[in-house]
Amino acid sequence: MNISNLFNHKKTIFSLEIFPPKKDTSYNTIYNTLLKLRGIPADFISVTYGAGGSQAQREKTIEIASLILATYHTEPVAHLTCVNLDRQEAQDTLEKLKANQVQNIMVLRGDISPDVPPKEDFRHASDLAAFIKQYDESFNLLGACYPECHYQCESLEKDIENLKIKIDNGVGHLITQLFFDNDKFYKFWDMAERAGIHVPIEAGIMPITNIRQIERTVALSGASVPAKLSRIFSRYGDNPKALFDAGIYYATEQIMDLIDHDVRGIHLYTMNNVETAGRISDAIGNILEAENTPKNAE
Repeated sequence: MNISNLFNHKKTIFSLEIFPPKKDTSYNTIYNTLLKLRGIPADFISVTYGAGGSQAQREKTIEIASLILATYHTEPVAHLTCVNLDRQEAQDTLEKLKANQVQNIMVLRGDISPDVPPKEDFRHASDLAAFIKQYDESFNLLGACYPECHYQCESLEKDIENLKIKIDNGVGHLITQLFFDNDKFYKFWDMAERAGIHVPIEAGIMPITNIRQIERTVALSGASVPAKLSRIFSRYGDNPKALFDAGIYYATEQIMDLIDHDVRGIHLYTMNNVETAGRISDAIGNILEAENTPKNAE
C-alpha cells in the first residue's frame, strides 16, 4: 500500500521508526521489539540501517520490512541511502523490495564515512529518487527534511530549494529530522509552503530519556535545545527515573502542540525502546482517535 494515500483519509498520521540491532547484538532482539510494538496502533513503521549502507545492511532492512508487513500486517518503509550504492545495487535492491511487496522507500543520502569514499552514482537523495521513479513508478518515495537546516547547507532557504528538487524528482511525503523546539518547525513549515512544497510533512520526535542519549543525539542532529528542555537535563540528570518521565512528558507536550497546530503526522524515533513508544502512544492515543474521527460520526 502507498502510505502517502493515508493522508487522504486521516487527519493525523502516527508512525514509528526502528533500526536493526548492531553487529554485536543478536537479531532476535529486533523480533522481540516488533512483537512488543504490535500493540501500538502505528500507521506504518520505518526501518533504517547503519550509516555504512553495506549490502548486508540492506538485506537486513528488507528482511525486517518484509516481516513487519507479512507477520504484523503493518505497512513498512525501507530506508535506502545513496552512500555506497551504485545503479546495479539500487536495481537489485528494488527488485528484492518488490518481491517482498515493500512499496514504500525512504530515500536518503546517508552519512558519509571519512574512511569509506562514497560511490558517485547517486550524490544526493534527489538523484536516487529520480532513478527509482524512472525504474518503477509504483514505488512510493518518502524523504527527509531539516527544520533547522542540514548541517552541510549554507542556509535554510537554500536547503528548502534543494528539498524542492527532491519533491520534483518523485518524493511525495516528508519526515523531519528530530527537533525539540516546535517554533523552529513552524517556521520551516511556513517557508516550505511558500516555496511551493505542498506534500505532507510529518514531524519527527525523539523523547530524550537518558543522559547518554542527550549527548549523542544533540551532537549528531544539531538540533537546538530550548531552555525548558535544558532545565530538565540539569534538574533530573542525576536521577534516571525522573529524567525518563520528564523526557516522556516533554515529548508528549511537544506532540500535543503539533497536533493542535494541525501538523499532518507524528513520526516517533523509538530507538527500539518499547516502553518509550508505549508511553507516548498511550498518552496521545485518544487524541489521535478524536482527530481522525469524522465529526458526523461522533
